Amino acid sequence: MQNLENQLDEHPLPWCGVMDRDTRNALIAAVWIMLLFGIGAYYLPTVMLALGSLSTVLAGAFGVVFVLAFFSVFWLRARNQRKNQGK
Repeated sequence: MQNLENQLDEHPLPWCGVMDRDTRNALIAAVWIMLLFGIGAYYLPTVMLALGSLSTVLAGAFGVVFVLAFFSVFWLRARNQRKNQGK
């Protein structure tokens, strides 16, 4: 029991101090991207139904573009990070 208490005293939060500046920036960017696309996904059915009353093809294309944009943002960010890592 004493050994466990010593370990808890030494490292109360084991993940504390692990995050450097680049990791923190990546986390902040990912949270913002997920938040913005989450809000967009919440309104996606409403927008698609409105577009569907005009054209079903237009509504489907909008859904496909939304999903592609989601993955494109992360792909472009990873590509940019790889490019900057080489410097």
